[in-house]
Amino acid sequence: MDVILLERIEKLGQMGDVVAVRPGFARNYLLPQKKALRATKDNKELFETQRTQLEASNLELKNEAEGISKKLDGLSVTIVRQASDNNQLYGSVTVRNIAQSITDAGFTVDSKQVQMARPIKTVGMHEVIVRLHPEVSVSVTANVARSAEEAVAQAEGRTLDEDDQIEAAQQEDLAVDEPAEEASVAEEQNDVPAETEEKPAE
Repeated sequence: MDVILLERIEKLGQMGDVVAVRPGFARNYLLPQKKALRATKDNKELFETQRTQLEASNLELKNEAEGISKKLDGLSVTIVRQASDNNQLYGSVTVRNIAQSITDAGFTVDSKQVQMARPIKTVGMHEVIVRLHPEVSVSVTANVARSAEEAVAQAEGRTLDEDDQIEAAQQEDLAVDEPAEEASVAEEQNDVPAETEEKPAE
């Protein structure tokens, strides 16, 4: 099926291009989303009369998207999920989860704008593409972790295991010091009665 593109479509063409696409793709996506028109004689004439208006509208939307992209670029969102010891999630993180996390961070993003080849199924730092406009995309990091503490460690390039080892070492040092302190306190307590003990009356 031949259609007239009303906006730039990746791997298809630019606004105004007449391209051949599969009928299902046109009926299920391009036409309902108003991204294209059937390439009939009437539609071609209609497009030419509206071309200037469409190009102006597209430019305005593109400029707006570029402004948002500068603020959104490099954003990292934390998503806490349960996972096994081998970092496999119990479930997965979907485009909807990513979109919601970005929206919670103060940017309105639709799940259709989030580009992922497949859902995220492991703990870690994952780069995700957000398409703000057909000609404007931005990279966002999804920090998927078991806890907020693990997310902070991942963002700093560390693992939580290292933190656990440090914390365990500190606790072990405290445990070694505490008996010595308790022993010195006990000695002081034992000395007090000895110094204050009264001699029996003769």
